[in-house]
Amino acid sequence: MVVGRVNREDGVPRVVAWCVVWAALCWPVVGESADPAAEIKQAATAYVDAFKKGDAAALADQWTERATLMEGGAEVEGRDNIVAVLVAWRKQNPDGVLEVDVADIDFLAEPVARVTGVLRFTPKPGAKPVVSQFTSVRVREGNTWRLAESVVVPVSAAALDELDWLVGTWKASGPAGPDGTKAEVEIVYEKPIGEFCIVGRVRYQVAGRPAVTALEVIHAERGTRDIRTWVFDSTGARAEGVIEFDGTTLHQSMKGTPAAGVPGEVARWVQVIAPTGEGSCTVHAIERFIDGVAVPDGAPLHFKKVSSR
Repeated sequence: MVVGRVNREDGVPRVVAWCVVWAALCWPVVGESADPAAEIKQAATAYVDAFKKGDAAALADQWTERATLMEGGAEVEGRDNIVAVLVAWRKQNPDGVLEVDVADIDFLAEPVARVTGVLRFTPKPGAKPVVSQFTSVRVREGNTWRLAESVVVPVSAAALDELDWLVGTWKASGPAGPDGTKAEVEIVYEKPIGEFCIVGRVRYQVAGRPAVTALEVIHAERGTRDIRTWVFDSTGARAEGVIEFDGTTLHQSMKGTPAAGVPGEVARWVQVIAPTGEGSCTVHAIERFIDGVAVPDGAPLHFKKVSSR
């Protein structure tokens, strides 16, 4: 699930993203009585077959020599480099299944076409498919249509798939401060409005003090795959930030106002959420600052999932 971007130069869309490997369409030789639109749809099946086999020669034939793909701000330029990426990706996902659905074909001018549609990539049997929308610009070289530039944009709901493991009820207990007091924490993550948003309800209780409750909203930005989060708690504190996932650990970079009674105007911190096994994770607030002055890291809390819903 990688997001690219669309640039425009001289009114012609410049569409780039290496993930278009999943959405690229195979362009066959044009026959004398060929229907180009029909060929494009039929070519999708041919490309899927080439990808399934990891056929480097067949994949190379789908791209112009100077084709450009982009993952975010990182470009992959040239047919040979693109094919190397495709073959490596296939080797990393030997059981992956690619599906391409062509939705619209717009012939801009001879011999240029813009193709849009939906792709689904299932990395292994039983896994949830990664669903994205794609836009591709195709050009005809001789009798063969080839991919010049493309972009793939994950459906915003799919961007939250990597966080599905959070859904459920989590509990932890641990030190609340240097005085030895203990804290009891419960977090319930749900998807109350479908696949586009995760909502967390937090209760933080320190012995002898009023409980603090908080509401967290996690949402994937439409068309960018950026995952943003907002937190509001019963002390009047609020914060917002972004969540990044490195494949194993979540990093929430947050900025907001500190809790009532805490001197200062601006609080910053990074909350690290690291899975530690089936149904367990550690949450650790680090790199904490108030008004630019560093404060000690929080004590790590070790959570256990007590319910999946």
